[in-house]
Amino acid sequence: MKRFIFLLCLFLPALSWAQLTIQIQKGADKPLSVAIVPLAWNGPSLPEDIASIVGSDLKRSGQFAPLPSGNMLSMPHEASEVVYRDWRALNVDWLVVGKIVPMQNGYTVQYELFDVINQRQVMLDREVGYNDSLRDVAHAISDKVYEKITGIRGIFSLKLLYVSALRDAQGQNTYRLMLSDADGAREQILRTQREPLMTPNWAPDGETIVYVSFETRRPAIYMENLRTRARQQLTNFPGINSSPTFSPDGRKLALVLSKDGNTEIYVMDVATRELTRLTNQIGIDTEPAWTTDGRSILFTSDRGGKPQIYKVSATGGNADRLTFDGTYNARPRAMPDGSGFVYVHRESGDFHIVLQDTKRGVTRPLTQASLDESPSVAPNSAMLIYATLYGGRGILAAVSVDAGSRYLMPSRFGDVREPAWSPFVDRR
Repeated sequence: MKRFIFLLCLFLPALSWAQLTIQIQKGADKPLSVAIVPLAWNGPSLPEDIASIVGSDLKRSGQFAPLPSGNMLSMPHEASEVVYRDWRALNVDWLVVGKIVPMQNGYTVQYELFDVINQRQVMLDREVGYNDSLRDVAHAISDKVYEKITGIRGIFSLKLLYVSALRDAQGQNTYRLMLSDADGAREQILRTQREPLMTPNWAPDGETIVYVSFETRRPAIYMENLRTRARQQLTNFPGINSSPTFSPDGRKLALVLSKDGNTEIYVMDVATRELTRLTNQIGIDTEPAWTTDGRSILFTSDRGGKPQIYKVSATGGNADRLTFDGTYNARPRAMPDGSGFVYVHRESGDFHIVLQDTKRGVTRPLTQASLDESPSVAPNSAMLIYATLYGGRGILAAVSVDAGSRYLMPSRFGDVREPAWSPFVDRR
């Protein structure tokens, strides 16, 4: 409960809703130079600049340095127009060219990727879009270019859930559950209320979410479909109802309840609402997170006197302690690739995000601010988004798992907390 009150106090409200912006603080030491040539288009002005969005996406990864269009020596739009010496003279490693072709009610975007050093085309592809989905087209191109070059699936088409906190001119707090693109664009307000909203999480289908709401003056867990907007209340037990998170197959929820007196970890069958209690210890067991294989659940417990990370079978049984360094380790989140888990670690009074790589047997910090929390790992295991304090306000920040790049996502107004990456939904 002390931690819950502490988190609520971090919401230092402002005057209007949160609008996320990107501030890149650090990139790779030797980023790849990439040129995204403005796409050929002969029609009226389009609502989105696809080349600019692709360049921003790749720059945000920290692994690429896009060449400004004003520095380009030529503007090719197809393979026959590419002169490699122009791009070698600019020390460009990779080149993207393309054109937009009108079609009935929309556009076809044809694009090509070239390896400048080896002077060869490595990808020829197309995306179809409409006026209201050109940002989706741009992010899809970014994903494919990124994956072709790095071998890692791109995350630019993913969405973010988060909570914003605001205060109006009368001093009244307002909480909003927010949805945006991975770059903070196209924000949507999913829910607005005076009572707190907390811990939003995604189902594997990419359409269903769960979260905690205090709209009935006490915490309850809700499930909502973003496409149909159908909403169900899953719990309303006395005491704590918190920290819902879906299993990898989407059939179960791990959650925290205190209905039987102690704060324990439970698993709920989503279809039947049947509950299975996993832990039964004196102390507080909280913040569950499924392992990638769905066989175990990581959680935070102070059963040993101080908060530490434990693991228990998804069917119950004895729990194994996983962290021993320091007196505060909490909020575990498994790495999607199965390599380990991240968590919040306190050191010298500061809270940092730490990665425990169980395959290599090493632990290393990923963040360095004084109050970093609520980590969420992107489904490609390459990027971490989290909440932090910056300039006295709550903002979101992201760091690559190799700690080579970092960017901030402050809001123009208000504080933002509790971020969650959407999952990959394989529609390729």
